[in-house]
Amino acid sequence: MVRAERSRIYDELLADHTIMRRGAALDVVAFANLADGQPVDVRTLVSTSRWLIEYIRSHHGSEEEQLWPTLNELFPTAVADLDRMVMEHQALDAELHTLTRVVDAIDAREITGGPAEVLVVVSEAAMSGLPSAQRLREILNRHFDEEEPVLLDLFPQVSDADLARVRNGIFRGDFRASPHLVLGLMEDPDRIPGYAAALSAFPASVRWLRPVMLARYRSTKKALAVTTFLDRV
Repeated sequence: MVRAERSRIYDELLADHTIMRRGAALDVVAFANLADGQPVDVRTLVSTSRWLIEYIRSHHGSEEEQLWPTLNELFPTAVADLDRMVMEHQALDAELHTLTRVVDAIDAREITGGPAEVLVVVSEAAMSGLPSAQRLREILNRHFDEEEPVLLDLFPQVSDADLARVRNGIFRGDFRASPHLVLGLMEDPDRIPGYAAALSAFPASVRWLRPVMLARYRSTKKALAVTTFLDRV
């Protein structure tokens, strides 16, 4: 039973990581489309980017507050690996700050539809937004690729008493902001690892509205001119 519980915790970790990986990929494609002059709804791009930034910050904030201190205490011999994870968070935070500045600059413009204004926004997306979104995706994927094997090795060694503390630093299920994006990315292009556990973290009202949320997710993709993911409902 304990082994199953620890396996579930790791599944929850992968679920959260996969949502962020896919969200970062979605953002890159959306910025690339805007930079290419495709009919991207700028407000949707701004709101989607801001959701991704805050989701990553929330996840990593909970890790730094709950997960890393607990694991450092339990596994002093793994401190080098864990310290490296924290340092990677710092690089990620720097890129999140850069992308935030870009998104704020785009959002501050009045999009009137005039050719000059559109050209400025497209140029901002091409010169700053796309490179920043690409770097964010690269850093995020590299960080998760390094972090997941470390945690997979440590989790089986966590005692029953520390299990709850570890969980608090992984998957909190706080999906009040843009649940349509979280639900959509959980299923696009296929269901994430730990799907059942992730879905159970949503309030019942959100689970009941899942078809509506997925429809809204598809509308968001359309507004971003994104066709590279598959929709499976």
